[in-house]
Amino acid sequence: MSLTPSRGCLLDLPWEDILVPHILCHLPLQQLLGLQRVSKAFQALVQLYLANMRCFDSSQIGSAVPRAAFLNLLKDNKVLQQLVLQNCSDWLTDGELLPVIMQNHHLHHIQLKGCAQLSCHALMVISLNCPHLRRLSLAHCEWVDSLSLRSLADHCKALEAVDLTACRQLKDEAICYLVQKCSRLKSLSLAVNANVGDVAVEETAKCCPELEHLDLTGCLRVKNDSISYPGPSLVPSLPGLQYRPGTSPAAAPLHPSSHRLPSWSKRQRSDFAEQKYHCKVGKFNLLLSEDSLSL
Repeated sequence: MSLTPSRGCLLDLPWEDILVPHILCHLPLQQLLGLQRVSKAFQALVQLYLANMRCFDSSQIGSAVPRAAFLNLLKDNKVLQQLVLQNCSDWLTDGELLPVIMQNHHLHHIQLKGCAQLSCHALMVISLNCPHLRRLSLAHCEWVDSLSLRSLADHCKALEAVDLTACRQLKDEAICYLVQKCSRLKSLSLAVNANVGDVAVEETAKCCPELEHLDLTGCLRVKNDSISYPGPSLVPSLPGLQYRPGTSPAAAPLHPSSHRLPSWSKRQRSDFAEQKYHCKVGKFNLLLSEDSLSL
């Protein structure tokens, strides 16, 4: 009988109990895809990992994810919780996205920034199949309309963060419906939308007591009164707005008893034309551009 210890192999370890949850999960996705080329056994192991993957971030693969690779990676996965597809924006359509959404009902974070080839039907399917959704980015998705947003508000009431930057079809009425239904919102971006005005901002302040961040950059119809709106659920007593435009000392804070924005000379307006302003009402943070303020 030989006393020489036998040499074990990585693949001898339990796949589902050890390799998948404790080892493969720490490897970058791009390296895992390369590992498939080692042998058929490693290919089967990686496929098992992909079927049980909780988070898919397309940026881990590269600057542009091929359509065929995307379809192969997620074809067997039914347990996804996070789906980040910004790097698929060049080709992603409803045909590729909807099968993934319809077989993953535990998603709580979806990022579709810049996916311009999708349609409003995609948002409908998301709202009907992802009841636990908490974070959703639809930035620069101009296909988002009021009807699909209402469906989202009706079925995903646990939403905490929504990015609607440059969703230019949306008007005050749609935003009001969203914040009335999703009162747990902590972060909301309405930036780069000239259709958003005072009504939406004031309704957001009233309906979302936990809101911490509101991006109004480029919302040209939003005026002073709504920005400093002292809603009853926002703060019990409004201390005033404070501006922090970068490192410039020219922007002085408001007087505590005032709810009006400071006056600016033409020279000051020119100096800060490209700046973004961070404003705070109690714990309520606003992000605005100079163009979105009525100075």
